[in-house]
Amino acid sequence: MPNPRIPRPEYPRPQLVRANWLCLNGPWQFEIDQGDSGLDRGLVTRPLAQRITVPFCPESKLSGIGNLDYLNAVWYRREVKIPKTWKGQRILLHFQASDYDTFVWANGVEAGRHRGGMTPFSCDLTAHAIPGKKVTLVVRARDNARESMPSGKQSWVHGNSGCHYTRTTGIWQTVWLEPVPRRAHLLRPKITPDVANHRFGIEQPITGAQAGLVYRARLFSGKKKLGEAECGCGGGLYPRLDLSVPVQHCRYWSPEDPHLYDLELELVDVKSGKVIDAVKSYAGLRSVFIDGMAVKLNGKPVFQRLVLDQGYYADGILTAPTDAALVRDIKLSLSAGFNGARLHQKVFEERFLYHADRLGYLVWGEYSDWGLNGNEPIRRWHRDAADNIVRSGNHNGPQFPHGIVTQWLEAVQRDYNHPSIVGWCPLNESENRIHEQITPHDDVMRALFLATKLADQTRPVLDVSGYCHRVPESDIYDSHDYDQNPKTFKARHDGLLRDQPYLNDDPQRDSIPWRGQPYFVSEFGGIRWNPRAKSGNASWGYGDEPKTLEEFYTRFEGLCAALLDNPRMFGYCYTQLTDVFQEQNGIFYFDRKKKYDLKRVKAAQQRPAAIELID
Repeated sequence: MPNPRIPRPEYPRPQLVRANWLCLNGPWQFEIDQGDSGLDRGLVTRPLAQRITVPFCPESKLSGIGNLDYLNAVWYRREVKIPKTWKGQRILLHFQASDYDTFVWANGVEAGRHRGGMTPFSCDLTAHAIPGKKVTLVVRARDNARESMPSGKQSWVHGNSGCHYTRTTGIWQTVWLEPVPRRAHLLRPKITPDVANHRFGIEQPITGAQAGLVYRARLFSGKKKLGEAECGCGGGLYPRLDLSVPVQHCRYWSPEDPHLYDLELELVDVKSGKVIDAVKSYAGLRSVFIDGMAVKLNGKPVFQRLVLDQGYYADGILTAPTDAALVRDIKLSLSAGFNGARLHQKVFEERFLYHADRLGYLVWGEYSDWGLNGNEPIRRWHRDAADNIVRSGNHNGPQFPHGIVTQWLEAVQRDYNHPSIVGWCPLNESENRIHEQITPHDDVMRALFLATKLADQTRPVLDVSGYCHRVPESDIYDSHDYDQNPKTFKARHDGLLRDQPYLNDDPQRDSIPWRGQPYFVSEFGGIRWNPRAKSGNASWGYGDEPKTLEEFYTRFEGLCAALLDNPRMFGYCYTQLTDVFQEQNGIFYFDRKKKYDLKRVKAAQQRPAAIELID
């Protein structure tokens, strides 16, 4: 059972579960290193001056630090006693996320490093951690917000500004230890649902010596065992097998019936029959495919009534204060009539997706690419780079920061198995203002699209949400449109019926033409309403603030109806689920209290969409 005295004590990796683990959340020694010169000052070997509560970032109230300044580098230190029962096993140290460049030392020796603020990584401590004895862990995270790096909505100026919010530096998700067998152990499986053939295909990465091992998988629905399959290991390839689902026990995952099958996965020694390693996982049997202008779920058009969710919390910043807070956000969205979310500029933690799987909540996975070209200093960098390319004729130009594709593929690999994810979108509102030139922008957008399609051929991929589409074979096309007048908004998007979809409001962004892909408005609305706001404060939303609540309902209902009634529109995404600091256009306040009559908000969305009524 989770220890209630440890913050965020729940198991952090629900799709690859082992019985033994040790949560390292809680108090750590801590120190801020503004000059990033800690190596010279002995921070690897000496005690640190402050205390912080992990996994909350030092900018947050829940961390006990609450420092909102620029934090170029932060250090953590903790002694951990390794359980005696882990003797003879390999010991792994896991970080679910740490922003941005992270280095790890064990007993003064570097044990690992990782670049990227949104995805997990591990360090092998076997050479340093002795069961029954203590090991000293030291972590340094470097994160200069004023440099070009993927940071999502984190503010690059000192305080919050516009649609940029409080920064996150260092550890912001669970840190934990896990023992695994020395000989070989299972990594995260790749589980592909095959609805047409009523089965799951499993590709199983294994690390270690595979010779003489058998890989075995069992499928359960509740407590009932439905099937078993096994295959030999070795030969230089990951084991692959199919697990069939008896027709009478087929239940397709959907928002109406989010059924999950349980999996038991084992490595077995051939000679002795002994189980070398065992983990538990789960999967949902569902398909996502394109049929004309429709995006179908299990062969049925399901209009995607999405809401923009930025995943911020007043006290935890990017980190939910509790696991229950993740569940609450999904249930709040469902109560307002949405059936899913666009997870915006943040790779959400695994437990959020686990709850989305359980609750039948559709989501689009997105990368935190802003900071590369989404804030003003970086926009200026790109515009200057564009001018230099045009003047010099050097079409190669400056390159995007290293690691973009790497970090995105880590996210896709981590989240591939989640049935709740129905699409991928690595970029948001990218721009290309260099006409008739091939630029680094084109290269990175195409690289991200191709890499995503190679990693996952089961879901549609959108090259960029809004603004500048540059990949002709992108599965989806979209636009962002914050027109607040339902009549002009409808007239604009009725152009889709004449093969003239709205592209964007700025021809200088230079999108390629739409070629008939499924289309949706992936940002709209954003209506500001906050009776709590004091006169003259800096809060904002899109368009003129309604003068009355009734005016809000009329506008919201009209904007939703314009898209629901369009027989060629497969979905939409309303901005947004909650207020976020100064951006106060949420359906709920930042503290998650409701603003509106949710029955009216839900009723505006719940009637069948036109595309759902087409045979």
